[in-house]
Amino acid sequence: MCGGLPATRLLSRADVEVTLIDQRNHHLFQPLLYQVATGIMSAGEISYVLRHMLRRRKNVNVVLAKVTGFDLDTRVVHTASLPGEDQDYPYDSLIVAAGAGQSYFGHDEYALVAPGMKTIDDALELRRRVLGALEIAETRTDPAQQRFFMTFAIVGAGPTGVELAGQIRELAYRSLTRDFRHIDPTAVRVVLIDGGKEPLTNFGDRLSDRAAKELAKMGVELRMGLRVVGVDALGVDTQSADGEKGRFECGTTIWAAGVQASPLAGMLAEATGAKTDRAGRIAVLPDLTLPGHPEVFAVGDMTSLNNLPGVAEVAMQGGLHSANSIIRRLKGKPVVPFKYRDLGSVATIGRFRAVCKFKGLRLSGFLGWLVWFFVHLAFLNGWGNRFGTMTRWLRTMIGRARAERTFSTRHTGGDLSLPDSVRDVVTPNPFPNMGAWHESTRKQAEGAKTPSPEPAS
Repeated sequence: MCGGLPATRLLSRADVEVTLIDQRNHHLFQPLLYQVATGIMSAGEISYVLRHMLRRRKNVNVVLAKVTGFDLDTRVVHTASLPGEDQDYPYDSLIVAAGAGQSYFGHDEYALVAPGMKTIDDALELRRRVLGALEIAETRTDPAQQRFFMTFAIVGAGPTGVELAGQIRELAYRSLTRDFRHIDPTAVRVVLIDGGKEPLTNFGDRLSDRAAKELAKMGVELRMGLRVVGVDALGVDTQSADGEKGRFECGTTIWAAGVQASPLAGMLAEATGAKTDRAGRIAVLPDLTLPGHPEVFAVGDMTSLNNLPGVAEVAMQGGLHSANSIIRRLKGKPVVPFKYRDLGSVATIGRFRAVCKFKGLRLSGFLGWLVWFFVHLAFLNGWGNRFGTMTRWLRTMIGRARAERTFSTRHTGGDLSLPDSVRDVVTPNPFPNMGAWHESTRKQAEGAKTPSPEPAS
């Protein structure tokens, strides 16, 4: 959706009819999900209702449905809304910006005990597990059991893993120190595991080294050069490059390693003959169209082109390029190749600590954090959200407050980024009231087939 919303907004200014199809009713600013998971922000502050944002765009129709397939020959998108109810939407031009989900590298069974973080429900589930583990530790009398539940293992030292690790440690030693009676939250152990040599490898050696030092100062244990070979409810099994095996016992495991393109990429590849890579991303032409179908554009994390990074900015620029290409065609102008403008990368490590890379500029510490602060404010939607978020950040970072610490004791959401086989096991009915509705309609149908008794004479 990072690519779909900018495209919709640009096309809404043209003399065209736009249909925006999404299985969620909101646009999610994914880079701040970890702040929802660690109690800094609420879900509503980083997710914006699509219908409300597009309410003034009279030529835009928002459809809440799941795309189930494409017929590129007849130019139709197949969708499913309610269970058992399908609907088709014809198109003249199509932009697919379905993004990517979590990848467990062929071990989907890990997802049962090691959730990732791609959706709002993922973030709320992580909040439940992190804070819930501390609540369980508070009730234990055995110090070994307390240490077990106060240990968190995070797999993957990219931006998501680093940001989560830093914030869990800060949550423990800044915000929770007076809340418990039988455990010391400052003793929370966060272990960050990755097969690379340093965290944030895409930022370069200098910033990676600085990030490693800052994480160590915060109490995060870096376990680099280790490949995860097993995950269960009691811990994580690892193996080093020289074959040495190890294990980390922990009450909570979080998966922040690897992404897998949306299944829609595979559907498009099968329909067009385009190639896909190991992550399921579809290879697109230089103008972001698909082979043999110049009317179909694919953008964002679900695509591969020129080794572009899987970040939100690539998807946003790709969406704008695709929308502009459609407008150019309407004006009789040729479509031009997509050119990505690298606006740099930022990642926060903790309170007033961040790293920033922009062309030849490398910043870390407080200066890096200032760049991170204003860049993320700029990407949020609406001045009200920006002001509210700025206030929340300053309150959290200058003070010690974490206003969003409410969690449910049982999982209730159904929008987890789990593999389908795992989601069917752990999530409830996505339409909890539909069972009764179907039963009611079935009985009504059976009643209509049953002849009415003749009235007594």
